[in-house]
Amino acid sequence: MTILAAYAVPHPPLLIPEVGRGQERKVAATIEAYKKIALEVVAVEPDCVVILTPHGTVYSDYIHISPGDQGKGSFAAFGVPGVKLQADYDTGLIDAISEQASRIDLAAGPLGSKNADLDHGTLIPLYFLRQAGYDGPIVRASISGLSPIDHYRFGVCIQKAARELGRRIVVVGSGDLSHRLKDEGPYGFAPEGPVFDREIMDILGEADFSRLLTLDPELAEGAGECGLRSFQIMAGCLDGTAVTSRVLSYEGPFGVGYGIAAFQPTGPDAKRHFGQLYEIQEKERLQTLRSEESPYVRLARAALESYLRDQSRPALPDDWPEEAKGRRAGVFVTLKKDGQLRGCIGTIAPVEADVAAEIMRNAVSSGVGDPRFDPVQPEELPKLVYSVDVLGAPEAVDGPERLDPQRYGVIVTHDQQRGLLLPALEGVRSVEQQLKIALAKAGIAEDAPYKIERFEVVRHK
Repeated sequence: MTILAAYAVPHPPLLIPEVGRGQERKVAATIEAYKKIALEVVAVEPDCVVILTPHGTVYSDYIHISPGDQGKGSFAAFGVPGVKLQADYDTGLIDAISEQASRIDLAAGPLGSKNADLDHGTLIPLYFLRQAGYDGPIVRASISGLSPIDHYRFGVCIQKAARELGRRIVVVGSGDLSHRLKDEGPYGFAPEGPVFDREIMDILGEADFSRLLTLDPELAEGAGECGLRSFQIMAGCLDGTAVTSRVLSYEGPFGVGYGIAAFQPTGPDAKRHFGQLYEIQEKERLQTLRSEESPYVRLARAALESYLRDQSRPALPDDWPEEAKGRRAGVFVTLKKDGQLRGCIGTIAPVEADVAAEIMRNAVSSGVGDPRFDPVQPEELPKLVYSVDVLGAPEAVDGPERLDPQRYGVIVTHDQQRGLLLPALEGVRSVEQQLKIALAKAGIAEDAPYKIERFEVVRHK
C-alpha cells in the first residue's frame, strides 16, 4: 500500500520542553499522543514523510511545495535558537506531485519562494519524528487560498505520485484547531471556537472526509482555525481508501484547540472518492440555487454572462418587480466560487438611470474589474453564486454605539478618503472590527478624525 498511514496533528511550539519551560505539562496528553504516533511512523519504515503545513509559503492561487534538496530550521523565533532541525527533501516525489498537478491543471508545485527555513508547522512534527528515530526525507507542502476541493485534489496528486514512484509514504496534516476557545486565548473567545473543534474532532474520529469539504466557511472563519486546509489535503491523500480512524487526544488549555488523530488504510473503497462525490453534490446544489434565484440575481448573472459572451446587455427578467422600475439606488454585486469570494464591486450612490442598470454595471465590474482577482473566465460561470445588495440611503451617526454590523453597513469618510463595508459579512462580529476594516479599505488612520454613516441593505439571492 502506497499510503502507510496519515495523521492530523497540532503544532504549538510549547510542546518542545526548551520552549514550553514547564508549560508543556498542561498538554501532557498531546505530547504522549505525539510520541506514540511518531513511534508508529518509525515502525512502518516509510520511504518519505509528507508534511502539510499552514505556515509555509502561502499563496492565494497556488499550492507551494518547498523546493531544493534540504530544509533547515530552528526555534529561534520562540527564544530557543539552539534547538535546530534539518531534513532532506524527496526531490523525485516533489517532481512527481508537481507533474500530477499539471495533468489536472491544478496550480501547485515548487515555483516561487526559495526560503529553505522550516516553519513551526513543520518543525513540531519533525521534532517528534526525529526523537522517535525517523531520519528519512520529507516533502513539505503548504496550504493556499484555493478552494477546499482544490486542496483535496492536491492530496489526490500526492497519492498518485507516490503510487507512480512506488514510494511508501506517511502523510502528516499539521494544524491547530480554533484559536478562540477562551477569553484569555490569543484571539479571545468566539462561540464558533468550541463548535468548530467539536465538529472537526467528530469528522476525524469518523473519518468522514466529505464533511471537511462542505464545512461552513463562516464557522471556520469565526473559530480562527489554521488546520482545516492541511486536513483537506491529507484527506485527499486517502481518496478511495478505506481507513480505520483513532482520536488519540484533544486539549485546549491555552485557548487553542490541539487534536491528534490517526488513520490506517485498510484497502480500496470505491465509496470514498469524496472529491467526485463533492463535485456531483455541488453541481446539484448550484442547479437548485439557480432555480431559486431572485430576479435581481438572475439579472446580475445574465449581465456578466452576456458581457463575456458578446459584450451585450440582457433584457430584464419577465418578473422584474414593478417597484424596482425607475428606482435609483447604490448596488453591490458579490460573486462567490466554491464558497470563496470571487469578486465584489458596488456603488455607494447610484450612477445609472435605475437599479436594473446599476446591477448590470456592477455585475460586470465584479466579474472582470475587481483588482483583487483575475477576470472571470467563461468556464467559471456555471460555478458562480451571486448576491445583490441594494443599498438604502446612508444616514450620519454621531458614534459607534449606533452601529450594528449585522443590521447596518458603514461608511467612513476623512477628507477625500471614503470606505464602505456591507452588513452581515462573514467573520465581522463587532462594531470595532467593522470600523477597522472600513478604515483600512479607505486608507484612513484609526486615530484620524472621520465621519461615520450607516445604511441598511436589502440582500437578494
